[in-house]
Amino acid sequence: MATTFKTLTANDIANTRTLLHEAIPLTGTIASGTYTENYVATNVKTYSHGMFESTYDYPYLSSSANHIFDLSMGYSTGSALSSSAGTGVQQSKKVNIYNQMAQVLVGHNAEGAIQRFDQDGNLAAGGEKLDEVIFVNFARLLTKDEIKKGTFSIAFATGGTPDAPDDLLTIGDHGAATSYLVNSPAGEYGILYTSSATPRSQSGVGLVYYQAGVAVLSSSVFGANSMDGCTSSWTDLGPGFSSGSFDFLATGSNIDVMCDSFRNRLSNISFNNTIELNSTIYFCRANHNEFNYSANPTYLSSSQIRVKNTTSDNPISYITTVGLYSSDNELLAVAKLSEPLKKDPNTELTLRVRLDY
Repeated sequence: MATTFKTLTANDIANTRTLLHEAIPLTGTIASGTYTENYVATNVKTYSHGMFESTYDYPYLSSSANHIFDLSMGYSTGSALSSSAGTGVQQSKKVNIYNQMAQVLVGHNAEGAIQRFDQDGNLAAGGEKLDEVIFVNFARLLTKDEIKKGTFSIAFATGGTPDAPDDLLTIGDHGAATSYLVNSPAGEYGILYTSSATPRSQSGVGLVYYQAGVAVLSSSVFGANSMDGCTSSWTDLGPGFSSGSFDFLATGSNIDVMCDSFRNRLSNISFNNTIELNSTIYFCRANHNEFNYSANPTYLSSSQIRVKNTTSDNPISYITTVGLYSSDNELLAVAKLSEPLKKDPNTELTLRVRLDY
């Protein structure tokens, strides 16, 4: 326990903020076929409520499995898909999913109504809304503090069959590093485009919320294509596989089937995450006339300093530890030196102690 304390001044304390990034590649094989048994993906967990499904990087019953993202879909009450007077499969749940996500990510207007996802993010100007969407909710394990702006891309097939998908489309938040939006209660977000050209060849087809770790994909990415190339009818081809146009699937099948239909067409997802590392640096200064004596009881032998051969020798100590104390002298943190530092009246030391959080 220390017996001598030195007060740190404002000049002895500095605060820093460092952003660390990791590249996160998610291949489509993990989402759509690496782990299957009897045509069922063993790394995809479904729930009795049927409102979303979770994808893992390994069969989810394994203790080593890591949750990577959730999939769901929904449409608003303003969508033509909800005009069938509640006859669509799981229509109320799909509307609820849309409203719940919109409430968190878009917020309410001045009248208290939930706002809809907007194609260009300009909520005040109105414009085209994203009324039928697929939600990709990434695990915090992957996104950490946020997705790095301008690095997000997702590639998936917009047509073909589950066994032979085609019309691969890649979309990303091109230019978002300098043109992201901030009018969301969930933080910053960017618009997903099909092209990086300026001006971009097509309008926005989705949104990505960086701090929330959520991608919102518009049904317009499927365009005139169907989920399997067949717009005239719908049949169930087995567990996790379905066919039919997007609109027909959205009203004629449940959320799990919609998620499977999209998941089986995923080719690649990539982004960089961001870890915000905050640090406080303490400069612990030992002047020439300070800390030249040790509080260790073994420093003395018969009231004589062990490291002095004669009474005229300077006192010597070796610094091995720095303790940070509260204002009432309670120990809060301890820093250990890699090797003892010799301290005598002829030397001054400045020890840099860094606390990360």
